[in-house]
Amino acid sequence: MNSSEEIAVAGMSAGRSALRMGPAELVQAAAMARRFYLEGKSKIQIAEEFGVSRFKVARVLETALERDLVRIEIRVPAELDAERSDALRARYGLRHAVVVESPAEGDDESPDPENLGEVAADLLGELVTEGDVLGLAWGRSTIHMAAALDRLPPCTVVQLTGVYDAGTAERGSVEAVRRAAQVSGGEAHPIYAPMLLPDPATAAALRSQTGIARAFEYFDKVTVACVSIGSWEPGISTVHDMLSDTERAHYASLGVAAEMSAHLFDAEGRRVGRDLGERCITVEADRLRRIPEVVAIAGGQRKAAAIGAVLRSGLVTSLVTDRAAADYLLTESSPGTHPALDRKDPDGS
Repeated sequence: MNSSEEIAVAGMSAGRSALRMGPAELVQAAAMARRFYLEGKSKIQIAEEFGVSRFKVARVLETALERDLVRIEIRVPAELDAERSDALRARYGLRHAVVVESPAEGDDESPDPENLGEVAADLLGELVTEGDVLGLAWGRSTIHMAAALDRLPPCTVVQLTGVYDAGTAERGSVEAVRRAAQVSGGEAHPIYAPMLLPDPATAAALRSQTGIARAFEYFDKVTVACVSIGSWEPGISTVHDMLSDTERAHYASLGVAAEMSAHLFDAEGRRVGRDLGERCITVEADRLRRIPEVVAIAGGQRKAAAIGAVLRSGLVTSLVTDRAAADYLLTESSPGTHPALDRKDPDGS
């Protein structure tokens, strides 16, 4: 029986509506319900035990629910919002959507809350299977996620982007890759290079270096990836913060609304400012789209619109977020299709 569900089977003290059943019916219904809900027996097994047809068993179980003889209560941990999670999954065609509590009032100006990373770590423990290749992109939330990992099947872990600042490599995405590999007992393929370079030629030269080239060779083998999302404003997008004022203004003029792994998106999920990618050490968008499972970890009101933009891009299949962002995503204009399910590029290219 699923530990997140509590099923109570009543007897002769059932609710008023159940008393309309005779005592023999009540006792039999309670016994059948106990076999089915608590002991996990099939309807065929119950039918054989009581000498009736399985259709009779099905009717008795249905009546037991209708007449309040059986009460089914679904419980999830208080920090998880099952209703919003399911609504968000259905709206965007996500494979998995997990909505957690937002930070306490007054804390929603901070970057992604650490509890997103903790929940994402548990989700990753479910999604990753032995032999997978796990890709981790730069981001505060992915770093929090890696720090919270306590179980992973044996898998290879590869870094999908350079680091925000080479001086923070040991405390950032490089350490996240090492941590995940340590937990899983698999190989680690970090990237010791900045995410953003001064020009395309420098970026190309770094990509050809042995260690970085080896990590890039794994990009096409990645089966599960974790990414972060940033809105185009100070402190919320590391790429935004790495650029000059002139460069920020240029990309803002193109309508950039969101950033993910150094890829920029407008409000409809179309990629803009593609020239920036030529200066970056990062997984290409086309490769991301081919990864079977891409989990985005992002939340907060300040990121809500950016999350919606990236979901429309078709690059992400699953999302870990909070109630503040989920409420926005559930009330903004409909994406029209299921981008996370279809994996289609809004540009058609």
